[in-house]
Amino acid sequence: MIRQILRKTYIALIFIFLYAPIATLVVLSFNNSKTRAKWGGFTLKWYQELFQNEEIMQALWNTLAIASISAVTATLIGTIACISIQSMKKRNRAIVMGITNIPMLNAEIVTGISLMLLFISVGAHFGFTTILLSHITFNIPYVILNVMPRMKQLNPSTYESALDLGASPLQAFFKITFPDLLPGILSGFLMAFTMSLDDFIITYFTKGPGVHTLSTKIYTEVRKGIKPEMYSLSTIIFVTVIILLLLVNYSPKEKKPKTQSKKG
Repeated sequence: MIRQILRKTYIALIFIFLYAPIATLVVLSFNNSKTRAKWGGFTLKWYQELFQNEEIMQALWNTLAIASISAVTATLIGTIACISIQSMKKRNRAIVMGITNIPMLNAEIVTGISLMLLFISVGAHFGFTTILLSHITFNIPYVILNVMPRMKQLNPSTYESALDLGASPLQAFFKITFPDLLPGILSGFLMAFTMSLDDFIITYFTKGPGVHTLSTKIYTEVRKGIKPEMYSLSTIIFVTVIILLLLVNYSPKEKKPKTQSKKG
């Protein structure tokens, strides 16, 4: 009995520490006072001013555009890379996978500075394009490590059988291989999208003047004082994520038809 109480108390404390800051942020987004130490009454004006703030909306657009384009591109490149890696010999495959793990084990500041020096050496103009290329670069390993386990589970005989039955290599891939890889591809895409959406360090070193994502915009706001509109934006993002999680986890699933046993 005491063990169960301690276990429940421990779990409750974990959730309190995880979600108390988020709950505070949500409450502040409805606070009529600009100061965080005083409750000035309930209001929705910060949400109205959020959509009228061109700087924040531009940063949000940049963030979503970079995350979407980099995730799609990295997913495409990573999936093709997995197909190529799988066709290699065992030793070469191990070497390539080891190289793939290096960017993930590296500190992000090392990757950010390396990409910044690369763009400087080629004379690139820092801005939206350099951020996008950087995000594609560091997203590719995450896609490979999500798709590769599914690739190892494939049965090569089914693909070869499709070729023997007259299907072209492209038809065999999209009808046989692609459906089996789809769960890994989707998880790789979501991982790449999330990492790009959340990134600050690499974006900070590869962005140009006047170009902001949400992470860099919040960083610049901290020195001057965070505007209440940021609380509203964070609340909207949090609620959107919660709704998506509920839809994914509680969506109705197809029921399998029950097989009736025949009586002899």
